[in-house]
Amino acid sequence: MRKYSIAIVDDHLLFAQSLDSLVSSFGDYEVTFHATNGKNFIENLDRLKEKPDVVLLDINMPIMNGIETMSWLKENKPEQKVIALSMDDSEETIIKMLRLGAKGYLLKDIHPQVFKRAITDVIEKGFYYSERITNTLLDTLDRKDKNEDVFLKDREIEFLKLACTEKTYKEIAGEMYLSPKTIDGYRETLFDKLEVKSRIGLVLYAIKHKYIEI
Repeated sequence: MRKYSIAIVDDHLLFAQSLDSLVSSFGDYEVTFHATNGKNFIENLDRLKEKPDVVLLDINMPIMNGIETMSWLKENKPEQKVIALSMDDSEETIIKMLRLGAKGYLLKDIHPQVFKRAITDVIEKGFYYSERITNTLLDTLDRKDKNEDVFLKDREIEFLKLACTEKTYKEIAGEMYLSPKTIDGYRETLFDKLEVKSRIGLVLYAIKHKYIEI
C-alpha cells in the first residue's frame, strides 16, 4: 500500500526533524521532501518524482514566506493541498491563507492525534480547520450543512464579501456608507444566522458556499 507523501516547508530544522519523525510514526504517511523556505520548495517542486499529497507550510520564513508561497501555489499549482502550520494565530493571517486556498490552518502546539486527523481529513475530505482556529460550528464538506437554506439579503451578502477582505470593520462601514454601529449589527446578525462565532467563521462559510472564489 502506497504511503501518502508529505512535504515540509519550514526553516526551523529542529522542528522540521521532529515533525518528520511524528509524521513517520503515523504509519500511512512519509515525509518525502523538506524545504527551508518557499523559494526552495517551489524550485524543487517540479523535480520531485511525485507531487506531495499534502504540504505542511510554515508562515514566517526568510526569503519567501508562507503567504507568498501560498500565493504562488494558487496561481501555478492550485490543486496542491496545503496545511498551514504556524505559531501565528492572528485573524488577518488566517484569513489570508484561507483566501489563498489553504486547506487547513493549525497551530504548532496542536496535539499529535489532532494533527494526524487534520492530514487525513485534508486528503480524504478536502479540508480541515480546528475548532481552536475557526471557533465555528461549520461541518466538514461531506456532511449536510444545516445552514444550506439560510437566506441572506443583498446587503448581508455585500457585508459578508467585504468581511472576507483585509478591511477593518470601520473601513467596511465606510465602503457600505453605513455607521460602525450598523455594521456591528450586520456582523451579529450573520453570526446568529450562520451559527458562527468569529470573522474567520464568516470567511469559511463564504468559501464553502462560493460567495467568494479562492
